Amino acid sequence: MEKDVTIYDIAKLLQLSPATVSRALNDHPAINSNTKVIIASKAKEMGYRSNMFASNLRRQRTSTIGVIVPRLDSAFMSTVLAGMEKVANEANYNLIISQSLESFKKEVANTKTMFDSRVDGLLVSLASDTENLDHFNTFFRKGIPMILFDRVIEQKNCTNIVIDNVKAGYEATAHLIDQGCRRIMHITGSIKRNVYADRLKGYRLALMDHGLEGADELVKITNLTREDGVQAAADIQQMNSPPDGLFVASDFCAVSCMGALMQAGVSIPDDMAVVGFNDDPVAQVIQPSLTTIHYPGQEMGEIAAQSLINHLNGLLRINTTNTILLNYELIVRKSSQRHL
Repeated sequence: MEKDVTIYDIAKLLQLSPATVSRALNDHPAINSNTKVIIASKAKEMGYRSNMFASNLRRQRTSTIGVIVPRLDSAFMSTVLAGMEKVANEANYNLIISQSLESFKKEVANTKTMFDSRVDGLLVSLASDTENLDHFNTFFRKGIPMILFDRVIEQKNCTNIVIDNVKAGYEATAHLIDQGCRRIMHITGSIKRNVYADRLKGYRLALMDHGLEGADELVKITNLTREDGVQAAADIQQMNSPPDGLFVASDFCAVSCMGALMQAGVSIPDDMAVVGFNDDPVAQVIQPSLTTIHYPGQEMGEIAAQSLINHLNGLLRINTTNTILLNYELIVRKSSQRHL
């Protein structure tokens, strides 16, 4: 393999000191502009690459931010990452992105990789089975800032960025009740995670406030995959008293469930009104279009990245007991609009 070209190689060829070459390549004002042009031209010709790693070690900064997400194949997470990327690029930071694939064990491995990569800060949305933050202690001890977004755990070491999932779950369920639904099923994800536990809590509160029963058989805890949606539709078909309303904690799962129900002859919204969550693009593709909670993913990504970068640049101190609450919106479409 060809050896990397160093500033010493360039200096030797141009009969200059390595210090002069180094300063010229770093655009130091003490170096004559003509000399800079000659050195830059020779460096390019020789295939010189600056050693960012060594430079960053000297500065104790890498200008990189680590991002750990549960899955990359989620429309919501794509919008969050787009927001982060936009802000990071504008501030000359790079993102290192990894996914835990909903596994605590993989999240632990990702955390070690991020620490070994010397990221300046960390943005994390937790895996479905993560129960504590002990694996981030190396970051906390070093004072490396961390922000949790969407899927969070209440703790004292970092800021959380979320929406009010209890209120959103309540609003989604209350909307179905307003449309005449009296037996509402809720399909959700792992209730170890705040987002799903809180949406379930909101669903139960809405039923209670409207004097409706919340039977155990009307709550299904799944992984919210396409297959889970199809299976839920099959299970509903087998019920003696099927629901007349369905609140699903994910649009992706809601759409697959709706499709399977309609194939089985269920009329939506007349037989069963449906509300999803996230406002993924798929919500407007399915017919009837899906009523859902609009979750501001892009804004969440932008605020998370900007808060972290401001902290790193000394413009803002992250308040470690702080929770940033973003707005959400119930978007009513045809899947839940009954002709009452």
